[in-house]
Amino acid sequence: MTLNEVQDQIVEEFSVFDEWLDKYDYLIELSKELPPIDEKHRTEQYVIKGCQSRVWVDAEMHDGQVCFTADSDAIITKGIIALLIRVLSGRTPEEILGADLYFIDRIGLRENLSPTRANGLLAMIKQMKLYALAFQNKKP
Repeated sequence: MTLNEVQDQIVEEFSVFDEWLDKYDYLIELSKELPPIDEKHRTEQYVIKGCQSRVWVDAEMHDGQVCFTADSDAIITKGIIALLIRVLSGRTPEEILGADLYFIDRIGLRENLSPTRANGLLAMIKQMKLYALAFQNKKP
């Protein structure tokens, strides 16, 4: 499935909810499906700066694709990072760097987050793209 097909799938999943409270409940459900991050990555080195809650993100390169793991101490934020991982993990650095993450606006996420959470969202995306950039620059 392409990056945009995954985004379209997310937009479709969220379209069944009329109320934002229902969308938050869905984010909470998604947070429960996020595989746990290795305990050694729950350190300051992996914390995303600019997030109100604590969010840890790690990335590894496997067969030319960036694979992300993450966790958060806030359940809504964990649901948001689960969505970002679903869209970006398993992609090449080039795909990640070129990604237009339109699903964020289409599901109404950005407009329904507090300013501090919206800043955190941008910080998560920035960190994931920085990992992709680092892997892209490591290529022979």
